[in-house]
Amino acid sequence: MLLEKEKSLLRRRERIRKKIFGTADKPRLSFCKTNKYIYAQFIDDLNNKTILSLSSKVLKLKNMSSKKAATILGEEVGKKAVAVGIKQVVFDRGGNLYHGKVRAFADAVRASGVKF
Repeated sequence: MLLEKEKSLLRRRERIRKKIFGTADKPRLSFCKTNKYIYAQFIDDLNNKTILSLSSKVLKLKNMSSKKAATILGEEVGKKAVAVGIKQVVFDRGGNLYHGKVRAFADAVRASGVKF
């Protein structure tokens, strides 16, 4: 039995994923946060392949799920994306509301030179 919050999250996630689709030229930047870590992936949905992935777990950040960690992760993801040649992405916030950690992450990725 799902709680009301979980139902809302799943509904938002499905609604977002119906509209968003990543290609090799413009991959989907998937954002996922848990109580402990934050994860990000660049996904090519046409070929069902992950182009690039990074997490706060891999970066070994101190307070792994804070806004500051989201900003640092966003900067690193942006740098790696530009190095691989990704200039434009479609942002998939994973059903999370666009504020706090999600917004900090997205702003840091944009500051690195990746366009949404």
